[in-house]
Amino acid sequence: MTLKIAVAGARGRMGQLIIDEVRRSEDLKFVAGFDLQGLGGPLGEGVAVQDPSDLARVLQNTGAEVLIDFTAPAATVENVRTAAETGVDLVVGTTGFTEGQRREMAEAIEGRVAAVISPNYSIGVNLFWRLIDEAARSLTGYDIEVIEAHHRNKMDAPSGTATEAVKVLAEAIGRGEVVHGREGQGLRGGEIGVHAVRAGDIVGDHTVLFAGPGERLEIKHQAHSRQAFATGAVRAARWVASVPKGIYTMADVLGQK
Repeated sequence: MTLKIAVAGARGRMGQLIIDEVRRSEDLKFVAGFDLQGLGGPLGEGVAVQDPSDLARVLQNTGAEVLIDFTAPAATVENVRTAAETGVDLVVGTTGFTEGQRREMAEAIEGRVAAVISPNYSIGVNLFWRLIDEAARSLTGYDIEVIEAHHRNKMDAPSGTATEAVKVLAEAIGRGEVVHGREGQGLRGGEIGVHAVRAGDIVGDHTVLFAGPGERLEIKHQAHSRQAFATGAVRAARWVASVPKGIYTMADVLGQK
């Protein structure tokens, strides 16, 4: 049975990679693409760029079963609300949400559809989070620094992946004080340090450094291309269409919970 996929942010870099990944899959069919750029332009195989304001109508008319959204926080919240009301399951890869926006999405999804919401769909990154959790629990008293680097056009800092890493680390060590960057004078305390680099066309680098007496350990993930994220998002789309209503993470998709 063919699963019908729609993509929000279809003209973006991630959107185009996701569409290509869907088209390479015999069990999936790309039926609709939404973007504010290039309205009416071709996306191939008879699919044209649709206005996001027509999301509900197009989802219904095309019979879309899963909407994959890699857009911007405010747009994603609206898309999630509309898709949930239309009964379309969701895969959300947008980052930079406020807590209020997360609550809005949760309220829209609850009892209506299934949704995977993750700051990173790379299989390697999801293993990275598990590894830093184990390291933090084992390296008691070690200083912890999180360093991430992305391309110069990334809007949110720190990245969603780094923010999730901090959450994982804080839960593992039982304390959550965070310092973003450092300047001036003063001794380091027991905080988790977070540093964001924005430069060139870096796809995504994340490092967690654990430093103790006479040694340090670094756990690092580097994305060589966005294809890793697209492959994971499409994998999540297959999975989300077959599970009960609710909100899930990529760890659920990978069977890590």
